[in-house]
Amino acid sequence: MYALVDCNNFYASCERAFNPLLNGKPVVVLSNNDGCAIARSNEAKELGIPMGAPAFEYAKLFKDNDVKVFSTNFALYGDLSNRVMKILSEFTPEVEVYSIDEIFLKLVGFQNYNLHEYGLQMKEKVAQYTRIPVSIGYAPTKALAKVANRIAKKFPKEFNGVYIIDTEEKRIKALKWLKIDDVWGIGRQYANKLKSIGIKNAYQFTQQSDYFVQKEMSIVGLRLKRELEGKEYIELEQKKRKKGIATTRSFDKNFNDYDELQERVSTFATRCAEKLRKEGSYCSVLTVFIHTNFFREDLPQYSRSIKVKLPQPSNSNITLSQYAKKALSIIYKTGFAYKKAGVIVEGISPEPFRQYSLFDNLNENEKHTKLMKTIDFLNKSLPNPVVKLASQDFGRREKMKQEKLSPRFTTKWTELLEIE
Repeated sequence: MYALVDCNNFYASCERAFNPLLNGKPVVVLSNNDGCAIARSNEAKELGIPMGAPAFEYAKLFKDNDVKVFSTNFALYGDLSNRVMKILSEFTPEVEVYSIDEIFLKLVGFQNYNLHEYGLQMKEKVAQYTRIPVSIGYAPTKALAKVANRIAKKFPKEFNGVYIIDTEEKRIKALKWLKIDDVWGIGRQYANKLKSIGIKNAYQFTQQSDYFVQKEMSIVGLRLKRELEGKEYIELEQKKRKKGIATTRSFDKNFNDYDELQERVSTFATRCAEKLRKEGSYCSVLTVFIHTNFFREDLPQYSRSIKVKLPQPSNSNITLSQYAKKALSIIYKTGFAYKKAGVIVEGISPEPFRQYSLFDNLNENEKHTKLMKTIDFLNKSLPNPVVKLASQDFGRREKMKQEKLSPRFTTKWTELLEIE
């Protein structure tokens, strides 16, 4: 039996954990630079605030309905997530942290347990130590556990936040209730395709032939179908090395000047390099993208990305910045006001398996490795980076627009909760 534990409206719940006055009130958490809504409490959803709602468009609605708006506090959210996952890991040794607010538990040898009571114990312990509400779904497979969790979250009063799919009758009833759009692993494109041929819910999906599903959705879709039928095909995943690392930002103003945009891209590339070194990895592919502000219909629009293959895997600030700037020079066009840019690195391989080029003139200078270690040491020892590339702005301090940032209650001494 699998259990999926999902934190309810996680970011909003983190804000409420240290400010009980927010309970029962609409809460919205904004993205980087206070751009758009990425988390909403149930009360905010009832007001019709959609996911991704631009903050400037909904400013009047926020004000008229006394919506409590917060900037993203990733230090707080990450710490509370770690605490929740650590608590839940005490209930079984086999776990998979699926996301910042979700974890799968595999319950082997729990046949004689009252799983509903066991779920209530999980809820109570998480609430006691973190004040974060969770919903729990049990089922014989991971895909069905996702379905059970959705039911537990949708009907909290009826099931007290814990729902178990343990009979064929419950499985069929749950799948008939679940819309095809909401099935775990079926994206918008597949959902629209399935609906166009009359498949509206998860049960109808499971009634299709294996041949049809594999033909239309590959072996991945077939595994999902069998999981929904109650057959275990998707095991817990061990922690894997990242397939891609990204550094992207929406700017606090529109950039018309190429040099300014180049400085940002160079900085994003060095950030990716730092992340690679932190996990002992190298990348072999680099993508750079830029685009204008799509919400400014009065301005001309442009967006483009380009993917570049490196001569050899690298995690050097110098190399990644060099190729990122070259990529930018190819896709940049004058006459546009750019609002966002980013660098994404892929083709990630661990340090022992770095593949060198046969041609010496393409290989990275061996001194880069020692130089990067020294740079990391110096920059980690001080609050702000002191060693940068010449293509970066020395006077610029990285600071996102976070006008509604709550205190980092659990990770910064000067912002600990005070009780008077």
